[in-house]
Amino acid sequence: FKRMLNKELSHFAENNKSGAQISDYLYSTYTDKKEPDVDLSRGLQLDELTVVTTTKTLDTSMSSTTLMGQITGIQPATFTIMSPIPELGVDTHHVEELRLVLNHINDWGLDTFRIEDLSGQRPLTVITYRIFQERSLLRTYGIEPHTLISYLLTLEDHYQSVPYHNKAHGADVCQSMHVLLNASALDGVFTELEIMSAIFASAVHDVDHPGVTNQFLINTKSDLALMYNDESVLENHHLAVAFKLLQADERNIFSHLTAKQIKTLRKMVIDMVLATDMSKHMQLLADLKTMVESKKVTGNNIIMLESYDDRIQVLQNMIHCADLSNPTKPLDIYIKWTDRIMEEFWRQGDKERDLGLEVSPMCDKRVASVEKHQVGFIEFIVHPLWETWADLVYPDASAILETLEQNRDWYQARLSPPSSSSTGTNLSNSSPPLSASTIKTTAILSSNNEDALQSVSSQSSLLNTVSVDTVISTSVNTVSTGDQLIPTSAPVLSSTSSSISRTASSTTASSGSAGEFQMTVTPATS
Repeated sequence: FKRMLNKELSHFAENNKSGAQISDYLYSTYTDKKEPDVDLSRGLQLDELTVVTTTKTLDTSMSSTTLMGQITGIQPATFTIMSPIPELGVDTHHVEELRLVLNHINDWGLDTFRIEDLSGQRPLTVITYRIFQERSLLRTYGIEPHTLISYLLTLEDHYQSVPYHNKAHGADVCQSMHVLLNASALDGVFTELEIMSAIFASAVHDVDHPGVTNQFLINTKSDLALMYNDESVLENHHLAVAFKLLQADERNIFSHLTAKQIKTLRKMVIDMVLATDMSKHMQLLADLKTMVESKKVTGNNIIMLESYDDRIQVLQNMIHCADLSNPTKPLDIYIKWTDRIMEEFWRQGDKERDLGLEVSPMCDKRVASVEKHQVGFIEFIVHPLWETWADLVYPDASAILETLEQNRDWYQARLSPPSSSSTGTNLSNSSPPLSASTIKTTAILSSNNEDALQSVSSQSSLLNTVSVDTVISTSVNTVSTGDQLIPTSAPVLSSTSSSISRTASSTTASSGSAGEFQMTVTPATS
């Protein structure tokens, strides 16, 4: 998979500065490089050392007296819990409006931003509290409402005020996980403890995120990178903070669990949150693809997960899908998330420039192309993942996949002919079309039938099971924003839907609208 992706991205990057930046970002972020980037040359002799260069480091510790080994970021409570607990978990002047929105808690495409506004900036508390109620987890595990609210408010306060990895994102991933667990193909598959572990993991998965990447923390020699030995730095920190907050009696929502249940829950939560490290993407996708192919070979449409490894593998991919679900949401919501993540990237780029560091891919706002980034992000990362997930739970995620493809087509259509002034722009200035016939943004889950999803035919993906020697050629039309992509004479189809044609020797996938990728995958003769 990594070799295939590398070949695809090399085509994407040719003769194109912004394309190269996007290619570097996708490969460096979503692959776990096994070979360390270390200097294996012989050491310099004393007389060769003529110049010594130093790099600034960023002090990310809470204070100069912070001890190594101590969990940083823990803050005292700054809220007061009302008694009795309000109906929706928080005090708000918009109870009726908020209740109406929360009635769609089981729908894909719930507007987290609207809930954030109506709840007094408490989206994570309101959404997670509602999900625990919806699933009867308070009654099942003897959780006191007051204790749950205390923990959720404290957890929410420990999400930092950064553009993207904030409490709204935590709430969105938690609600997305809840909907994915409702898939009819998974009905009866997971235990109540596994479900609670999954909801808890998704709620805490980015707590105290500083708005910079793991690599930034490593490059700046931060205390967190030192503490966790450069391995899944932020994900380890999120887990430490989440479990640390449980230690106070008034916040210990798992106090009535048995020792064995607590041990099981903790292991599952750790395994799931560590899987949100985007560098694990390729391994997760490879494992999921193997599971899907095994299911097809046996001809068994029932998902059988008999071992812990199989069960946690599905949950890890589920939280990964939830974490990469922005492009699958209604277009107006997707655009808001895109604005936020790009703002966070660009802030990191500014910090790197100030520190004299090389600016990370996609973090340089002077050369970034938002539209190209989203098209490449969907084509190479999001679509292969969601297509494989849709195969696993077919037909439950088919409508999600359809929305993803529609959103990709919309961004593809935004790529305009090259102009003299070509820079990345904030998408808030590019409103989505208002016509309902242009982009379908309705939620895929009906409130009358929570577990039933619409079905469409499954399609082939880039990551079909082929030899590692697979040869991939990609043609990209020259229509783009700013920099030219790959010059090609290949015709661009006018159809807005993807078409797949198969022969005994090759599989050709062509996609519609101007600027779409045309891909030919030829299996090796061996």
